[in-house]
Amino acid sequence: MAEKGDLDLTGAKLNRGLWLVKVPKYLSQQWGKATERGEVGKLKISKGQGKTEVSFVLSEELAGGGGVQGTSAKSTAINTPRDHVLALQGVAGQSLGVFTEGSSGKQTDATSGNVVYDKLFLEGVVVQRADCRPVVGESYMKMKRMQIEESSKPMRLSQQLEKAVTTNYKPVANHQYNIAFDRRKKEEGKRARADKQQVLDMLFSAFEKHQYYNIRDLVDITKQPVTYLKDILREIGIYNVKGTHKNTWELKPEYRHYQSDEKSD
Repeated sequence: MAEKGDLDLTGAKLNRGLWLVKVPKYLSQQWGKATERGEVGKLKISKGQGKTEVSFVLSEELAGGGGVQGTSAKSTAINTPRDHVLALQGVAGQSLGVFTEGSSGKQTDATSGNVVYDKLFLEGVVVQRADCRPVVGESYMKMKRMQIEESSKPMRLSQQLEKAVTTNYKPVANHQYNIAFDRRKKEEGKRARADKQQVLDMLFSAFEKHQYYNIRDLVDITKQPVTYLKDILREIGIYNVKGTHKNTWELKPEYRHYQSDEKSD
């Protein structure tokens, strides 16, 4: 089995010369509609006044049948221009090649099942470059006119409705969860951290009245941020995770100022 990144130089050994041709977008789109072995057109190479002249004629089948069509419902299909000329360019001082990906064997990806391409093939060396350009004619002008009209259309259009839209959803200035979130953020912003000893005094004073508190009540009493308050509570208190007083805080035994028979408060 070939290692990943292997390069097959068969194309170089065959001394295969290739043309690199730039074609218009609409032409490549029409070629994509051809069947696997279908004819896309005919290429003609001739000599004229000592110069090589190359032309390409798109097949009638691909050019007809509404090759180019606008997005508007009222727009009509326009046949794709058939006649093209190739403006030849040299490749002097350039070394260009055409490579393709392939597989050295029947390898598939275990996850997707797709064929794994682990090898590069050199198909040949570029010996000629060219630009494929349409011959300006009636079909070409119609196509360009339609493209200009399509590009100038606004992205959004106003439309008059024949009847009122009935729906259970009504527009609101702001949703409830956004209002609640903004309120929490505003409250957190107002709570500036007080001196630790001052917070301890407020907590001890509160626990002298009751043995158990949930964190919400302690936040209301101390007006402190939740995270800051919990850090202090961990030093002096115990958080009950089960039992009758689940999810509440109480003081550690060494900080309690009440008798054991008062725990029923």
